[in-house]
Amino acid sequence: MTRVLVPLAQGCEELEAVTIIDILRRADIEVVSAGLDDGPVTASRGVRLLPDKTLEEALSQDYDMVALPGGLPGSDHLADDQRITGLLRAMNASGRFVGAVCAAPKVLARNGLLEGKQATAFPGVLQAENHPDITGNAVTRDGTVITSRSVGTVMDFALAIIEALQGREKRDQIEASLER
Repeated sequence: MTRVLVPLAQGCEELEAVTIIDILRRADIEVVSAGLDDGPVTASRGVRLLPDKTLEEALSQDYDMVALPGGLPGSDHLADDQRITGLLRAMNASGRFVGAVCAAPKVLARNGLLEGKQATAFPGVLQAENHPDITGNAVTRDGTVITSRSVGTVMDFALAIIEALQGREKRDQIEASLER
C-alpha cells in the first residue's frame, strides 16, 4: 500500500493539513500524520489537530512521499526541524516524492530540493529564498517534487499527489467523487 507522511507542526495551516490527509485517504493511500511534538497540534487559526503518531514513532516506517502543509509559523518549525530536513533529503536522494504547499516550499528550497526545478508557492515565499524558477501555477510537478501555491489550491495539490502515486485514472475517480 502507498504510504504518505504528513508532518504537523505547531502553527500549520489546518485546512491544508486536513485536506491533504482526507483526500489521500479517500484514494486508499495510507496517510500517517505525525506531530513534531507530543500531543495535539494547535494550527494557525487555533484549531487543534490530533496527529496519528509522534514524528519519532513515524520515522520507524518507510514512505512513498512526504507532504508538507504550509502555514506560519508551522512552515518555519518544519524548516528548523533536523528530523524533517534529514528525511526530506533522504527521500529526494532515493527518488521518492516530496511535496509542499503555500509557505512550506521554502522548506524544500532551504534544503536544496528545488535546485534546477520549477516550483510554486504562496506569493513571495520562494522569492525570499532566491528561487529563480517560480511558475505561479496552482500546482507544479517537476519530477518527484510537487508544490502548490496556497490554501485555495490544496485540493488540486492532493489530487496531483494521487495522480503521481496511483495514476491518472485514480485521480479522476477521486475527483469525480468530490463533485457529486
